[in-house]
Amino acid sequence: SSKIRNMEVQSADGVAVLEDCIGFSLTKTISKVEEKLKKGVLPDCQDDDFIPRVGNEMGAEAQIRLLKAKLRVMQEDLANVVFECRKKDEENQNLETRLKDTEEENTKLQRTISLQQSQTEKYKKLSQEANKKNEALQQEVTALEKVLQ
Repeated sequence: SSKIRNMEVQSADGVAVLEDCIGFSLTKTISKVEEKLKKGVLPDCQDDDFIPRVGNEMGAEAQIRLLKAKLRVMQEDLANVVFECRKKDEENQNLETRLKDTEEENTKLQRTISLQQSQTEKYKKLSQEANKKNEALQQEVTALEKVLQ
């Protein structure tokens, strides 16, 4: 299990964790790896999935070219992901703005509805009072017509 832990630590070395990105320079990292390769200090990673099995038979220069090509592809992928993240952030900002505007409009409409409901109740009461008054006047007219006949 200690070998497995050491392998996990070794495989984690050189991986850009978000916290470690402050002051991280890809150029410096590549330069350090190239210096180690020039000195002949090759990392002992038999299970490295970056270099195919044929990579063991490749020369150091070919391995470097392969790794640089893979690095370029990964950098392009990273750039695409960053671009997509920025696009999504802008979209989120726009949606948040629209949501805020919609909530404000909803609040205004709720106030308008409340005002209109209170006015409707007021007019209903006035209508009921007018109907009662009308009925009373109709009864009075009927009574007066009887008196006149």
